[in-house]
Amino acid sequence: MPWGWLDLLVFVGFAVIATILFAVLVTLGLALFHVTPAQMHGSRAVASLVEIVAQVVLDLCLLGYLAVQMRVRFRSPFWRTIGWRALQTQGASRTMAYLNLVFGGLLLGIVTSVAEAAFPPKHPLPVQTFLQDPRTALLFMLTAVVIAPVVEETFFRGYLYPVVARSFGVRTGVVVTGALFGLLHSIQLWGGWWQIALLVVVGIVFTLARARTGTVVASYILHLSYNSLQVITLLIATHGLRHMPPLQ
Repeated sequence: MPWGWLDLLVFVGFAVIATILFAVLVTLGLALFHVTPAQMHGSRAVASLVEIVAQVVLDLCLLGYLAVQMRVRFRSPFWRTIGWRALQTQGASRTMAYLNLVFGGLLLGIVTSVAEAAFPPKHPLPVQTFLQDPRTALLFMLTAVVIAPVVEETFFRGYLYPVVARSFGVRTGVVVTGALFGLLHSIQLWGGWWQIALLVVVGIVFTLARARTGTVVASYILHLSYNSLQVITLLIATHGLRHMPPLQ
């Protein structure tokens, strides 16, 4: 692992600046089409679509930053250097090892869903605004399965975890990385403190899988399986996005 705390801080700074710049560009872009903030506020579905697309573009730009850093500064292959290595099974069946991770992610999703149902939030969560319109919900689900696991595992388990673990030990690295993963999702879950706490636990489990196997592939499979279960559950609950839940 050739990067350290300084590289991590520069990446965080780049992410903050890129986020602000994207917000400005989106605002200017909407202004060119004579779309005012009041109109965006009045059209929740359009605002949600714009937010999702902007987030995907931002995530890909940040991923590109890391790829350039690995290739240009460290002269190393991106994916392997950042932790995307083949899963080592020590002679056991590789197929079974991957299936165990898939089922592990599904089980984690089931346990989390049951725990969330036991203590539901008293008010609608911000993330629910993405689930009011079928098109927005579909795009949100696609990003949750196709984009989010790759990007988030690369950022958290690939880039952040090794720095923390090298400085403070594996246990601290697992807990800190998992906690930050959950807390950085708190914007979407604001007001659902139990849901945020559960996501911190989920992040710790993902990071533990990465620590024990030595590869981001393990945490990615858990993440992909976990998110896929959430998507399938939503599709069932909304009858294939035909009956979207009201935001109360």
